[in-house]
Amino acid sequence: MTATHHHHHTLAPSYTGTVVLDIGGDTGALVIHTGPELLGAEIEVSPVDRGSTAPRTHSAVRPRRLGDAVLHSAVYPELTAGTYTVWATDDVPVGTVTINGGRVGEFTWPDGVSYHHPAD
Repeated sequence: MTATHHHHHTLAPSYTGTVVLDIGGDTGALVIHTGPELLGAEIEVSPVDRGSTAPRTHSAVRPRRLGDAVLHSAVYPELTAGTYTVWATDDVPVGTVTINGGRVGEFTWPDGVSYHHPAD
């Protein structure tokens, strides 16, 4: 008997194991943990060593289920190893995080720091 797996896409909360991370070698991943107040925010990160004008990568904060809990986070599934700036606004950093190849880095958004969506 062969098991058949059906996959579908949804905007509902992600469940454990539904985010695919492409890590290994000099590529790692990042998870930024936030509160529900940042739901939908597209948080940007950029390599520290390339300065404030470096191209930025963004990911939206989504609800993610972990057992009975719903956590809010932005996931960056494929980042080159190095130190990254996490941006609160176009020109205000909220902190830095180091990404190591083959590992998942984590950053917790500081309490009381607001997010401002970059101008379109």
